[in-house]
Amino acid sequence: MTRPFTDDLSGLLKSVNDPMVELRHDLHAHPELAFQERRTTRIVRDRLVALGWELATCPTETGAVAVLHGAKPGRRVMVRADIDGLPVTEEVDLPFASVNEGVMHACGHDVHTAALLGVADLLARRRDELAGEFTLLFQPAEESLGGARAMIAGGVLENNPVDFVIGAHVTSLAPVGLVATRPGILMSEAVGLTVHIEGKGGHGAMASVEGNVVLAVSHLAPRLGEVVDGLSYDGTNCACSAGVVGAGTANNVVPRHAVLRGTLRTFTPDQQRQALARLDGILAEVEAMFVVKCTLQVNEGTPAVHNNAEVVQRVMASATHVVDARGVLTVPPVSPSDDVSEFLNRVPGCYLLVGGAMPDGSSGMHHGPDFAVDDDACRVMAGVLAASAVDLAQS
Repeated sequence: MTRPFTDDLSGLLKSVNDPMVELRHDLHAHPELAFQERRTTRIVRDRLVALGWELATCPTETGAVAVLHGAKPGRRVMVRADIDGLPVTEEVDLPFASVNEGVMHACGHDVHTAALLGVADLLARRRDELAGEFTLLFQPAEESLGGARAMIAGGVLENNPVDFVIGAHVTSLAPVGLVATRPGILMSEAVGLTVHIEGKGGHGAMASVEGNVVLAVSHLAPRLGEVVDGLSYDGTNCACSAGVVGAGTANNVVPRHAVLRGTLRTFTPDQQRQALARLDGILAEVEAMFVVKCTLQVNEGTPAVHNNAEVVQRVMASATHVVDARGVLTVPPVSPSDDVSEFLNRVPGCYLLVGGAMPDGSSGMHHGPDFAVDDDACRVMAGVLAASAVDLAQS
């Protein structure tokens, strides 16, 4: 009689852990920005072929799609990971710190990529005993919120139809051994905001409030939080903040143009409408106060991450084969966003959070230059995703 996959999972994870961690270190040292992940793509595709997976057509230049057919009939499960880094200069003293100047895996996508290749190894070792069909999707450009849309527009779901989609994100805010998710909305929807401010400018020696775009943008940036005051979902606050503020080319010239770029994160369409209406009101105040013209551009973003309740239940049960059941938690929604939502809007599935905090408390925040996570998050993530995929394929 064939032993259940989860009975052997602990031993299997030990056998794939060292190469998975080694790969994570290599990826961390060589991060690449959105749609530029050429080295990462090459490594991923070569590894998949070596493990016996069939490469499918990838609709984007970077990224990868691979398929493994089990020996028995079953459901079709897609497991997704993102592969891109961020334009951040690393400040963590690691032997595998980034060698690419100004680029860093500051959000853990190196963990996601290595863990999904760990899943590829785990499933390949038990291929002859598995039911169903497994598709692994390595998605580029999550940080720019464009990679999922590009893959879907290129036909990745039509060419690789699946019944379920699952994936995971490491978090530096929770310890290794914690796995968290929730039915319904897990992560916020996000849109990019660009505000152009135009004024008369002039000589720095004769600067005034009127027409001064530097003063105007400096006044606007700290007021962005006002647009989401009182807006929350199941106890989690919406967020609006600036990430880029720019103006001027010389210290003695008041420029005629300034720009602010940021993001708005809400949980429902109505909240987004309220927040944008409030922002319009603030921009009108800025125009009147500084005698400038403000033009708002709302850039395409990504919907909220919405988990299917039945799939969440299955995934949480599968997670108990990897971590203690007390570490599998239902949590409130979180304000960060992830374009895995594009897949989950089309296919029922579950996204979850996997703890990866450094034991000495040195992890730092996501997207920060001091961000760091524990290698053991790879083992937990690979194990939970593999166990969940096998279970869902058997249904």
